[in-house]
Amino acid sequence: MMRLALVAGRGALAAALVAELPARPYVCALDGFAPDGLVPDLSFRIERLVPFLRHLTDEGITHVAFAGAVTRPRLDPSLFDAATAQLVPHLMAAFAAGDDATLRAIIALFEDNGIAVEGIETLAPRLLPQAGLLAGVLPPLAEADAARAAAIVAALGSVDVGQGCVVAGGLCLAVEALPGTDQMLAQVAALPQSLRLKGQGLFYKAAKPGQDRRVDLPTLGPATMRGVADAGLAGLAFQAGSVICLDLAQMQAIAAETGLFLWAR
Repeated sequence: MMRLALVAGRGALAAALVAELPARPYVCALDGFAPDGLVPDLSFRIERLVPFLRHLTDEGITHVAFAGAVTRPRLDPSLFDAATAQLVPHLMAAFAAGDDATLRAIIALFEDNGIAVEGIETLAPRLLPQAGLLAGVLPPLAEADAARAAAIVAALGSVDVGQGCVVAGGLCLAVEALPGTDQMLAQVAALPQSLRLKGQGLFYKAAKPGQDRRVDLPTLGPATMRGVADAGLAGLAFQAGSVICLDLAQMQAIAAETGLFLWAR
């Protein structure tokens, strides 16, 4: 019988996932990264990772899922237990190699302790819209801009940089990097009008090529739609079946209110 633990990070995704599940999982949160709208059953620190894994095993946990935003925490050497300290060189090498390598290393630690990792697309497929125009009307350049954006995002993902970009009239106005989607859209909003035509272009989001789909699938929500509107773009497109949408109904309402399109491509 499966007993699920959820390692929850900041934001609304963890609560949205829990709402889709038939039973509440055992909710754990990294210290300092509590989720919105959900009270964790347990907080833990990276410096005590091995005792945390042993605790999950003692609790009868057989599977784990990850949901929410977590940045790399500052580690306190004085807090390491002996077993976790032995993992430090391996973890530091993974951190240095990028997000994908870090996530692969974390997945391996859970699996080595007999805990299987489940993806959100398996547990709550309704959160990942399938292909279709979800709101609005596609303008004439949308198909070409989306194709261009998809190629750019695939190139970014292949070197573990980001999962999104903005394209207007075939020109790339911004790419997503460590600061994230909100910062990127704010930068586009601040661009001089001479660089683009207001009301044209799109923000595009997709999974990285070859990424482990059990963790770190891209996530969009109502705030993203507001950011696209503030950036003066025509709409938002994303890779169908590979992007999590938080509160899709609210995203569609914002699209209708602001005249944007929302497209699962």
